[in-house]
Amino acid sequence: MNYQETAVNFTCRDDSLYGIASLPAQGAARGVLVVVGGPQYRAGSHRQFTLLARSLAEQGIPAMRFDYRGMGDSGGEPRSFEDVQHDLRAAIDHFLTLVPGMREVVIWGLCDAASAALFYGASDARVCGLVLLNPWVRTTGGHAKATLKHYYVDRLLQPALWRKIASGRFDYRGALRSFTRLLGAARGSADAPAPEAGEPADSCAPLPDRMLAGMTKFKGKVLLILSGRDLTAQEFSDLAKGSPQWQRLLGASHVTRQALDEADHTFSRRVWRDQVSGWTGEWVKSW
Repeated sequence: MNYQETAVNFTCRDDSLYGIASLPAQGAARGVLVVVGGPQYRAGSHRQFTLLARSLAEQGIPAMRFDYRGMGDSGGEPRSFEDVQHDLRAAIDHFLTLVPGMREVVIWGLCDAASAALFYGASDARVCGLVLLNPWVRTTGGHAKATLKHYYVDRLLQPALWRKIASGRFDYRGALRSFTRLLGAARGSADAPAPEAGEPADSCAPLPDRMLAGMTKFKGKVLLILSGRDLTAQEFSDLAKGSPQWQRLLGASHVTRQALDEADHTFSRRVWRDQVSGWTGEWVKSW
């Protein structure tokens, strides 16, 4: 093992925050801060963040993962991904003190942690890049459309469904009620127009609009990784495909896009996890 792990403790507005830093033997100018999506703590689902940080350290990239206030071992009141900007700044402050010569940080976030990274990134000059995995852009209408388009079509192709129907164990009424609710939500979602490029999104604007504003303002590098078998990723993809603003941003030269067509939301299999850490490490060291 050519890295060491150390427990870290720092403060954010009088609350104690805890985390783990995985530090390679050699210093580096750039490190990765792993932000946890809620509600979970710094190990991640199936130890995903632990294994990611260790893999990055093996590749010579310092990595730190931590619990923001109200999560895991950290103190303070619980909060959502929309209210962790002070936690991120405090974590970056501390991370930079751990690695002599490190000057900039990449924020790595899955799901609503990717959303938190986009909200924060442009406000801190030390953040040079964002790794966004299956970003959370959930709206009632968007979720309904994604479910109708992806889940129901996929379900119809599954032999298990037809065996259930043939055996008489299929709940037609429940399925019809669910389908009708989703259809109503999809038809009734008249989302407000997205802001023009450079126009600030109102704090009360729909989540996708605020995400678009964060992406527009961030001038660093972006690595976008999407799972093929995940409604959260599919909702984001559908949003992006239907928006000229998103298409323009995602097609920019500073954005790198990757996809794992068979992966689930948390990249739970080893082959998927290893691919994500490999892509991340190669990307961080490529510029």
